[in-house]
Amino acid sequence: MTTRLTQVAITTRKIIRYSIYLVIVLIIGRVLFTLGIGLFNILFPKPPPAPTVSFGKLPKLPFPEKATTPTFTYKVETADGTLPKFANQAKVYFMPKPSSSFVSLDSTIQKAAGLGFNSEPQKVSDTTYKFTNRDNTSTLEINIINGSFSISYDLAVDPSPLSVRPPAPEVAAANVRSYLSNGGVLPEDLTGPTSNVFLKIQGQSLVPAASLSEASLVKVNFFRKSYDEFPAVISDPQESNVWFLMSGLTQREKQVVAAQFHYFAVDEQQFSTYPIKTADEALKELQASSGFIASSGVGNQGSVTIRKIYLAYYDPGVPTSFYQPVFVFEGDRGFMAYVPAVTLQYYGD
Repeated sequence: MTTRLTQVAITTRKIIRYSIYLVIVLIIGRVLFTLGIGLFNILFPKPPPAPTVSFGKLPKLPFPEKATTPTFTYKVETADGTLPKFANQAKVYFMPKPSSSFVSLDSTIQKAAGLGFNSEPQKVSDTTYKFTNRDNTSTLEINIINGSFSISYDLAVDPSPLSVRPPAPEVAAANVRSYLSNGGVLPEDLTGPTSNVFLKIQGQSLVPAASLSEASLVKVNFFRKSYDEFPAVISDPQESNVWFLMSGLTQREKQVVAAQFHYFAVDEQQFSTYPIKTADEALKELQASSGFIASSGVGNQGSVTIRKIYLAYYDPGVPTSFYQPVFVFEGDRGFMAYVPAVTLQYYGD
């Protein structure tokens, strides 16, 4: 009997020992298998799906016409001394065009009232109407089809907005967002970075001021949020499509001295992927004077050193059908140029 119990105990210990060995082997095997799969995926990554190109050929980007375009030679000196590498495709977003309707003027009157302009509309053209504010000297001109508008304040008649120091830029930006929200015209994607310029009166003109303490007004530029981690860029890097010139008066109706609101919606849910150029291909187009010089910079005489190359979306500030990516080339002394990112065969004539 004792012998049998001893044999059972020995057998049980062996079973437990080999079970432990088996569990350890399985754990090590699983870890090695997972590491192997991960290493394989790194060495042999699965290619991305082919671009969908479901919008067909795209219209050319609506870069503004310039009377003269300077010609430069380019030298590239990036932080690591090489051209950056990007994915071989990017999204193109649909931008729905607003359409006219019989209620366009009625809805525009409501929008104008929300922005503080409560006069009867004055027809400027078939698409543009003017409104005045009965409590100050400002006027609103608004396009009843696409909703773009501008505001101006007659400082010659009422210079009181210049009598106090303007608000800090972040306060001015918050005041503008509140103003647009009250008017029902604050876009959901106008949440990108802001920039600002301090301005003061010199003679009959507004000129840049060195600091808030010297300023009479503050200009705040608003930009779209990033799409796919690509920032928005515009035709003039110094001025956005949506900007407001703000005073420091506490009277709300006298805070907006001037404004431009050229915003056109992007449908974030409707997009298609398109093949894009390499940075080297885009650079060659720039060197062949096929790009758009957004800013020649200051003091760049014939040659520019490119310091930074990245992808962005071009926000043209005019009605267009698609929100498209571009290569951005930033150089010394404020130079900036754009090259369409989508490969040439996907652009129409």
